Amino acid sequence: MVGKKLKSLSFIMIMVFVLVGCTKEDDGKFTIGITQIVEHDALDRTREGFIAGLATRGYVENENVEFIFQNAQDSIETADLIAKNFVSKKVDLIMAIATPSAQAVKNATNKKPILPFLKTGAKIPVVFSAVTDPVTAGLVDSNEAPGGNVTGTSDMTPMEKQFELIQIAFPGKTRIGIVYNTGEVNSQVQVDLAKSLKDQFGFTIIEKGITATSEIALAVDSIVDEIDILYIPTDNKVASSIPVIMDRTLDKGIPVIASEAGMVEAGALLTEGLDYYNLGFQTGLMAADILDGKKPSEIPVETLKETQLIINELTLETLGITLPETVLERAQMVSGE
Repeated sequence: MVGKKLKSLSFIMIMVFVLVGCTKEDDGKFTIGITQIVEHDALDRTREGFIAGLATRGYVENENVEFIFQNAQDSIETADLIAKNFVSKKVDLIMAIATPSAQAVKNATNKKPILPFLKTGAKIPVVFSAVTDPVTAGLVDSNEAPGGNVTGTSDMTPMEKQFELIQIAFPGKTRIGIVYNTGEVNSQVQVDLAKSLKDQFGFTIIEKGITATSEIALAVDSIVDEIDILYIPTDNKVASSIPVIMDRTLDKGIPVIASEAGMVEAGALLTEGLDYYNLGFQTGLMAADILDGKKPSEIPVETLKETQLIINELTLETLGITLPETVLERAQMVSGE
């Protein structure tokens, strides 16, 4: 009986050594893990802005900060593995870009330890960005008081401004198509928001859900003859497929209205949207506050108040559309693809 107890105690001590004792030597640098669900312009710009925001506060790459960047390539399973890897490395802070990556990190950092006295991932602070609705996604208790170890910035699209723009730029065009990923909570939130605004603007919303990027071409083809305008929400699968969407809409003369600037640069006609570099920059400042000693639970979720009106000059030319002067005079023109 005593032998069994000693064996059990030895096993526990070994586990403690393996799970707690294998930390790397402190070299004076902060280690920040950055996890991103997929590669596309908006999310890439978010990451760049984040690093720049930290640098303005004195947290500079290769000086006092080491960044570990990993991309999940649009795989939830990979996002989970990345999050668990960052927790096992005991990084000082995790930056999660887009909702699926943020949810994976939240789960990994709040997982209960095997033994109650061991340190848990919840000790690791987390900031997120490019997340539309952090409360619905289960990341924070509320935007005002996040609670726990997670806070960040929301990219909730200013849809009312975007619908106003559609109404001004395309009077009489009321059939609005939306293609979105049914598996992404942020996308469903935006579709629901569009539906809540449709009566205010006299719009009819024609939605088409997809679950994989391979379905996008067929989805657009199935509604393109029923719509006047195609609206693209901040949806990671759809955003990474703008060239495919433009192939299907340009020939039909259908303007594509985007929710953010990167989609316009990729070919969509216009947006009144957020600048993701600035959103990431703002997240970097929040991360600096945390590295300075502030708790994530004490930092409310933030949003960007300023929007940009951006028009793709080449797409405008190809469509042969004349936009009102009130739109053109305040727009930034981009050459696009």
